[in-house]
Amino acid sequence: MTAPTAHRAGELPTAAVLGTGIMGAAMARSLLRAGLPVRVWNRTRAKARPLEADGARVADSPAEAVTGADVVVTVLNDGPRVLAAMKDAAEGLSPGTVWAQSATVGVAATGELARYAREQGVTFVDAPVLGTRQPAEAGELLVLAAGPAPAREVLAPVFDAVGRRTVWVGDDGAGAAASRLKLVLNSWVGALNHATGEAIGLARALDVDPGLLLDAVSGGPLDNGYLRAKSAAILDGDFTPSFTVANALKDARLIVEAAGRAGLRLDLAEAGAARLERAERAGRGEDDMAASYFASFEGGVDGDGGGRGRD
Repeated sequence: MTAPTAHRAGELPTAAVLGTGIMGAAMARSLLRAGLPVRVWNRTRAKARPLEADGARVADSPAEAVTGADVVVTVLNDGPRVLAAMKDAAEGLSPGTVWAQSATVGVAATGELARYAREQGVTFVDAPVLGTRQPAEAGELLVLAAGPAPAREVLAPVFDAVGRRTVWVGDDGAGAAASRLKLVLNSWVGALNHATGEAIGLARALDVDPGLLLDAVSGGPLDNGYLRAKSAAILDGDFTPSFTVANALKDARLIVEAAGRAGLRLDLAEAGAARLERAERAGRGEDDMAASYFASFEGGVDGDGGGRGRD
């Protein structure tokens, strides 16, 4: 593996961000606020164009975005899309470029991406992030990372800009140590999300004010910030996405797949994936993952009149 490109003392790395959806755009803005030169690319250029006003250079191709970049950050939807973008970027990559792979793509895909990085002489860092729209916009994500020690110095200003904390869990990105931890964390997030939706659905079905649920657990061991955030979305009927049902379903399938490869059965994760599938079929795929709430109701319509599509 080629050593990461060295930087002059005090010089900030140039970053290329491939993928400017909810997370990618927010991360790019955090990098710009920290003073890093940033190039961005997205398959749909219109989604990247607003970043010009923040100081980013919008590229027409992945190769243009990564040319001259010290760090490439991929924040695309899944492994095949990440690999396709990086193959399109190949002619612009330089030996020693540090590639921080920040999308949640699962264990198998991480290994495939790491192999491609080796072929290109690029330093691969497995670096998924934990958080949704609000922490991403505030630069307060939790960065989970695995990669060689020399890459850490190069990535420090990048991770410091997008995250409140970086947890290094290994020195070989190909082992997917960070991605494995991300799946474990996402399994917990998914369980909390579904439990919130089911509890509120049950309360309404039993003619119990959902507010009484929140009052009863307030300040105790059953209370938590995720319950508060997702219950607010459901009770307010505001499913503006911080993380969509479609993306949560993709991650749920990765969790179930990884567990199966390890010889483990995860009943909650399997049921959670099924709930997300029903919510997606009910037209909720682009709503916030809290909309899995509607999976409890026939046809995706609750008793208070919540219907198909976005409220």
